[in-house]
Amino acid sequence: MKALAVLLFSTLAASPALTAQAPAPPPPVVTSNPVVWSANQIYERQSKYMVAAAEEMPAEKYGYHPTPDQWSFAKIISHVAGSNGGVCGLLSDQPAPAAVKVAETATKPELVAAVKASFAFCDTVIANLHDDKLGDTITYFRGARVPRARALIELTDDLEDHYSQMAAYLRLNGMLPPSATPAPKK
Repeated sequence: MKALAVLLFSTLAASPALTAQAPAPPPPVVTSNPVVWSANQIYERQSKYMVAAAEEMPAEKYGYHPTPDQWSFAKIISHVAGSNGGVCGLLSDQPAPAAVKVAETATKPELVAAVKASFAFCDTVIANLHDDKLGDTITYFRGARVPRARALIELTDDLEDHYSQMAAYLRLNGMLPPSATPAPKK
């Protein structure tokens, strides 16, 4: 019986499930600004993916669009830069910097710079945004009066929507999107 107990204990002690590292702790619970904090988690992930995708796509592929009715890769970048500027301007009651406005016919470096500028503007806006302001009424696109929260939701939705386009365009051109790149081994 003693031998069986020793065998069972040594088997369990050597089990990979028991000897593996514990999972990473969950992010801290945020109680003071949970809505903006949650939106920022999505925003930070998507903005990094989008900049990386914009940098990954070769300049000669910026005109690529899978079908005649779909936007070109350059138009997606141009739209995201301008949209970020507009939406973050609404969130902050501040005008977007001129650097976020770029035509889809601009060069890759100009488009990448504009989308980076739009994220830099939004970074500052989100860092200063508080849940208690999300119920304030703003004048949204086409003159609609909506809560400020609508603009924050639009920002995260727009980034996820357009990053999915960018990821598909990269894959259609034989490239791996940033979100599918394996994490470096530690």
